[in-house]
Amino acid sequence: MNPTRSTSSRLFSYALVYKYRIIGAIAILCCAVGAELGGPYIIKTIIDQHLSNPTNEIEPVLGLLALFIGLLLLAGFSNFTQSYILQSTALRIIKNMRMDLMRHIQRIPLRYFDNTPIGQVVSRIANDTEAIRDLFMSFMATFVVSFIQLIGIFTALFILDAQLALYTLMLPPLFAIIMYVHLKYSKKYITIMRARLSDMNAMINESIAVMPIIQAFRREKHMLEEFEVLNNDRYVNQVKQFRVFSLSSRNIVGTIGSLVTAFVIWYFGKASLVEATLSFGVFYAFIDYLGRVFHPIIGIFDQLTNAQRAFVSADKVFAILDMEGKDVEDAGQISRPQGVVKFDDVTFAYNEGDNVLKGISFEARKGETVALVGHTGSGKSSIINLLLGFYEPGEGKITIDGTDIRSFSKQTLRKHMGIVLQDPYLFAGDIKFNVSLYNEEITIDRVKKALADVGAASFIEQLTHGYDEQVVERGSTLSSGQRQLISFARALAFDPSILILDEATASIDSETEGLIQRALKVVSEGRTTLIIAHRLSTIRDANQILVLHRGEIVERGNHDQLMALGGRYYKMYQLQKGEKASLPV
Repeated sequence: MNPTRSTSSRLFSYALVYKYRIIGAIAILCCAVGAELGGPYIIKTIIDQHLSNPTNEIEPVLGLLALFIGLLLLAGFSNFTQSYILQSTALRIIKNMRMDLMRHIQRIPLRYFDNTPIGQVVSRIANDTEAIRDLFMSFMATFVVSFIQLIGIFTALFILDAQLALYTLMLPPLFAIIMYVHLKYSKKYITIMRARLSDMNAMINESIAVMPIIQAFRREKHMLEEFEVLNNDRYVNQVKQFRVFSLSSRNIVGTIGSLVTAFVIWYFGKASLVEATLSFGVFYAFIDYLGRVFHPIIGIFDQLTNAQRAFVSADKVFAILDMEGKDVEDAGQISRPQGVVKFDDVTFAYNEGDNVLKGISFEARKGETVALVGHTGSGKSSIINLLLGFYEPGEGKITIDGTDIRSFSKQTLRKHMGIVLQDPYLFAGDIKFNVSLYNEEITIDRVKKALADVGAASFIEQLTHGYDEQVVERGSTLSSGQRQLISFARALAFDPSILILDEATASIDSETEGLIQRALKVVSEGRTTLIIAHRLSTIRDANQILVLHRGEIVERGNHDQLMALGGRYYKMYQLQKGEKASLPV
């Protein structure tokens, strides 16, 4: 996307993809407008013929009436066809835009999601694109229709009586001024309304995600008060916007229309009825066409709010599309790496100038288990995030088998990595899907073996539908330990050469932990395993333990070496065993 282009031009570029459908629909629309506007002219002809020759035969009149009915039928069919084409095209445009937005979100760096509430992102994809849909549907189904109708109506007015029609040319500039005032004063209210809707979505999403915490700490009333502030602010601005709309839309158009029609009847009725300088048929047709002028104007006014709301939403959508992203590349057919991981003097900061990792250097050889321990905020998870390519190091480099990971595509880098997080996430679907994740190479036998290796097969086979048991959102029907076992099996089923466990045993009871410890001895064979652990009892057999403190490695060695050292690791271990010890600051 080119951020220097205006919002309207970028919206137009989406519509340009379906230019032939739109052109075809407009051509059909012109036929419909022509058929509709031909009706009053036929009635005018019938009136003039009858007044000029009252004894005229009925056959010509019947022929004109038949033509009038035919035009009505043609107009109805044409209106249906053009409306269907335009609105289906609008839906296709929004479908493409929504997919572009969803694809781009996959490309945006994780830093954006670190600082943006999930509800706001959901609002962009769901609510804002829906508002843009209203723009395309209203623009193509109302603005275009109304514009063509106005051209046709004014053309008919000038054909009937040019002098009379000149007086009506004051209407378009007048309505343009009213529309300008309407847009100027309502835009700020609509902008605030969209912003508050986004804030409300973010708050709702957060509230649902942490509802147990809210109820446990009795914060329901305070959450409602915060939500009420947002909701009330949106309501106040919506009322103000409706006030502007009511004053400047259908009400004022109807008033002006009635006054203009009354003026035409008063001023030119005399010429038709008294002075006979204007035929009664022309006078009737002119009044009919004049009355039709205000219907498309009212239609445009009715859609102005939707159009303005859509432009505000489009600005927010394009703001996301303008963010720099990286294409999701194919992993390709690469040979399985040995899994030798090396950090060479790596420094990293989430916020510039505030380093969370400082000169980190270590090597994990093939088949080794390396454990990362330290207090919260010491940099353990940051090391894993860098290894997975979620962030780029500020200084130093990270290599796998001697190759800098920055030379790999992200998909290639992660193809032979498996990860188990502290908070296991299960997708909506059955259990076997949550292990295979649509990977066609992972058969049902491989799924069952992975679940058996981690000790999950016993409880899964007791479920009503076994491996086909449906998992609701986030797996809330399963215990934390059961979800963790399934998440662990997911990593094993992909047969990674590098296995990452991010505090994977934190939510597991002692019995389940024993199952995983036994499974780990089997699955770690020949794999490089990196473990983030708070429970030090789970990493006693690690080949290397790195003790981090304030972003630096302050101790390293195996369990026995670190215990003999009597430093930070020794004191952490003693604290967890319940023995008296104190950590240095």
